Amino acid sequence: MKIAFTTSDRVHINAHFGWAKEIDVYEVSPEGYKFLETLKFDGDLKQDGKDDKLVPKLDALNDCTIVYVSAIGGIAAARLIKKRVTPVKAKSDSDEIITILNKLVQTLKGNPPPWLRKALKKDQSSFLEAELED
Repeated sequence: MKIAFTTSDRVHINAHFGWAKEIDVYEVSPEGYKFLETLKFDGDLKQDGKDDKLVPKLDALNDCTIVYVSAIGGIAAARLIKKRVTPVKAKSDSDEIITILNKLVQTLKGNPPPWLRKALKKDQSSFLEAELED
């Protein structure tokens, strides 16, 4: 599954979703994780009330299962959930991406909580749909 992190330093989950200029994306499985790409966004991202600034981010994260953020507005969170991407707020700006990745790998090896199992089903149905199209 693809997991995204809003970050300003590529180490910590320390960027507000709407204001984030960079979002790092990783592939995570029970076997481990691998960095895929850094999504970059330009423009005046701090301009509040301008919801169309979210569209490029929402489109770019469409195939992600979870996006970890330091903060997120209600409208952005609702729009992510509508696209079946689960926003998760970090406990603090000092939370490290690598720590979350390692915890996710361990969780996937064991018994994931219900919210994660539900998110994983989204990935499986997308995979099934892609297989049926081929």
